[in-house]
This record gives sequence, structure tokens and C-alpha cells, in this order.
Amino acid sequence: MSSTSKSAGDDLLFDAPGPRGRRRIRSATGLSLLALAALADFVWHQFDVNGQLAADQWQMYSTWPIINYLLVGAENTLLVTAVSAALAFPLGGLLALLRLSRHALPRALARGYVEFFRALPLLLLLYLFLFGLPRLGLTLPPFWQLVVPIALTSAAVVAELVRAGVGALDRGQGEAAESLGMTHWQSMRWVVLPQAVRRLVPALVSQLVRLLKDSALGYVVSYLELLHRSQVLGEYYHTVLSSYLVVAAVFILVNASLSKTASWLERRV
Repeated sequence: MSSTSKSAGDDLLFDAPGPRGRRRIRSATGLSLLALAALADFVWHQFDVNGQLAADQWQMYSTWPIINYLLVGAENTLLVTAVSAALAFPLGGLLALLRLSRHALPRALARGYVEFFRALPLLLLLYLFLFGLPRLGLTLPPFWQLVVPIALTSAAVVAELVRAGVGALDRGQGEAAESLGMTHWQSMRWVVLPQAVRRLVPALVSQLVRLLKDSALGYVVSYLELLHRSQVLGEYYHTVLSSYLVVAAVFILVNASLSKTASWLERRV
């Protein structure tokens, strides 16, 4: 699409600002940047006054014991993410197939599951696993108390992604396969699903970002993932701010890498 056609399309959505409007936009942008700069300077000054920028608050992160302590937390975070994805993605795919079934009962059961777990907050589900299951005589290790609720809620999201991906395909794909003698499930397996999943790869990779962030709820079940370890570290050494900032940088780096991967896959697909 040429730049001329893009501009024409944009004009249909809103009126292009005139000279006075452009001056207002530039003035508002300049004032916003000044306000953000003043806020950043104020926050930096407060950190400095309270000793949060002192060298002793940051030197500890150059020592191997502290680095190793955080690396173990990062390993636990990645393990939770990987196991949750390994459980959620196949379960979500199965739920999507049930929702696409031609029989009413599987569709109703799958829809009930999806609607229930999409509406239920993950934090509440974690508390149910933490306090509710022991009352029923079932106590899971902290790792599974965190992984299972994350996988259950994520499976509902994955199911909707796959269902939407299948619904976005031309219906003629499945009809053409069935006209060649394939059954409904054979056409889904060999024709429809491969095309839908290929298009959904970037969205599924983006779902990993959500799983990674959900793993930060490990403090609820006393599982020492990265964020929980940074909290323990900050409280023990009285470096709460620097601990959280270091871990935030790690999360941003990992999530940015996953987002870049999703963008690259989207271009490739």
C-alpha cells in the first residue's frame, strides 16, 4: 500500500490538524516531556537523599553468592513458565477442538471451562489451591501449587486463541478437505489446524510472556522464584529498591526478547 493511500485512509478516521492544531500538539508534547523530566528528576533526588543510590546498595550484585542466588530464582521462574506452557498449550488445544465439535455436550463442557477460568482471577485460584485443597486432604508441593493454577487459567486463553484462529480461516478449506473424503476430524487435523496454528505462533509466543509474569505470584505459595528471592534479598540486606530494580530489569530483558521473537515469527509466518 502506498503512502498516498495510507494518508487517504487515515483522513477517513480523523481530520488532519491545521497549523493551529499542530502548534497545540507540539506545545502539549513539549509540556508533557518537561513534566516527565521534572518528575524523573524529583524521583532521582528522593532516591539520592534517602541513600538508595549509594554504592553499597549496588555493590552486592557484583558478588557471586548474590548473582548465584538470583540465577537460581531465574531458573525457577523459567521452569514454572516452561512446565505451565507444556501443560496449558495441549490442554488449550484440546479445549478448542471440543468447542469446535459438532456435538452439543462437548461444546458446552468446553465453553463452561473456558468461561469459568477466564472469569476467575488467578490470585484467587492460587489461594484456593493453597488453603482449599489441604482441607480436602490434598496438599501439593509449592511448585505445583503455582504451576497448576497458572496452567488451568492459561489453557482457557489458549483455547480461545486456537478457536479464533480456526474461525478466521476460510471455511472452504475444511469443506474442500471433506469433499475429498476426509472426515471432519481428519480435515481438522491435516488441513485446518496446521494453517491455524502456523498463524497463531506469534500469539502463542506472546502468551509465554503472560506465563512468565504470572510466575511472579510464587510468593503466594512460598515458592522462591525470581521476584520472591529478590524480596527476601532486599529485606535481609535492606536493599529493597535496588533488588526490585535489578529483577525488573531482568524481567524486561526476558519479556522484550520474547516479544522480539513473536514479532520475528509474525514476519516469517
